[in-house]
Amino acid sequence: MQNTDVLISGGGIAGPALAYWLRTAGFTVTVVERAPSPRPGGQTVDLRGAGRTVVERMGLMDRARELSVDQRGLAFVDASGRVTARMPADSFGGEGIVSEIEILRGDLGRLMYESTLPGTEYLFDDTVTGLVQDDDGVDVTFEKAAPRRFGLVVGADGLHSAVRALAFGPESACVRPLDLYTAWFTVTEEMDLDGWFQMHNAPGGLVASARPGRLPGEVKAGLSFRSGPLRYDRRDAAAQQQLIAQRFAGAGWEVPRLLRAMRTAPDFFFDSMGQVRLDHWSQGRVVLLGDAGYCPTPLTGLGTSLALVGAYVLAGELATADGDHRVAFPNYDRVMRPYVTRAQQLPPGGASGYAPAGALAIRLRDLSMRSMNRWPMRNLMAAQFAKADDIALPDYDRTAVRQSEDGGR
Repeated sequence: MQNTDVLISGGGIAGPALAYWLRTAGFTVTVVERAPSPRPGGQTVDLRGAGRTVVERMGLMDRARELSVDQRGLAFVDASGRVTARMPADSFGGEGIVSEIEILRGDLGRLMYESTLPGTEYLFDDTVTGLVQDDDGVDVTFEKAAPRRFGLVVGADGLHSAVRALAFGPESACVRPLDLYTAWFTVTEEMDLDGWFQMHNAPGGLVASARPGRLPGEVKAGLSFRSGPLRYDRRDAAAQQQLIAQRFAGAGWEVPRLLRAMRTAPDFFFDSMGQVRLDHWSQGRVVLLGDAGYCPTPLTGLGTSLALVGAYVLAGELATADGDHRVAFPNYDRVMRPYVTRAQQLPPGGASGYAPAGALAIRLRDLSMRSMNRWPMRNLMAAQFAKADDIALPDYDRTAVRQSEDGGR
């Protein structure tokens, strides 16, 4: 029997989802998270395809539906607020750009977190700083907690994964940038969205968006722009906000209001977009999960599905292999690799389709969006949305580790 003490770095969605399945199988799980508590707020994420199936198998779908955000769909608007194209939420069987079940990232993360309690140890306000492996385990050092030893370490700590940097090398060797930058934040003043996720494009590759939150009077806003590599301090929010204000100066629609609200938003977040591309997701006893190993970018709408499905598969393979990573990690890769490869294929147009550079390109994009329910655009978009369900989820025997432990007592 292998050492069943597992450290998961990252307490967002993928980490707690994995903790849930590992605890079910009898592993002892510790989660370390940089934030001081489960992260609240955030933008909406999609529950679609196989990711939705995983939530159903966790018995959490009813609660997820209760927490979902009521949105009519996606509407593109011009500088004056006139709608130029729409995609209702029920398009493509509820699996369109705005899916049938949209839930705030913080609400889904909290739901995953609560599903692991009691029985899962959490180390908040801390992070991994060192990993040393040998044949029997991994010695881990933390920024604040005392050093400890684990049988396995999982990096589920996002695009800028600390575990990946320690075990796989620098971010520059793992992440393919899309030359897109995005800020997300909450606006707490009334905006007349009529229940729609509204998006405005402006020349220069600018994208401004606003969508209803779950609470009355709450709006989730986004400001994105295309750019080559930028140097900025990831911990200096004021400097990031100044950079965004300069980029969006003079833009129309609700942009001036969004810029004002951005300055005082309690949950302002700014980051680059990139895809994590690796030819293997494990190094010895260390393995990557979700965005840390195979971030597809928000443009695909499949990041949450990959995180939930990856957690389900990784835990299932570890349980089936009685905790032996030498068997479980290659099998995890074998099951997930085709699903990840297809999910990382960007929608038609890629970054330029999301953030067209010029006025003509914006008009052409709007024309294509108005044609989404007609051939050939419908077939292209349907193929993109179908990727969420493009995996046959195995049925795992999750009692293997628990039975082995019981038999050894």
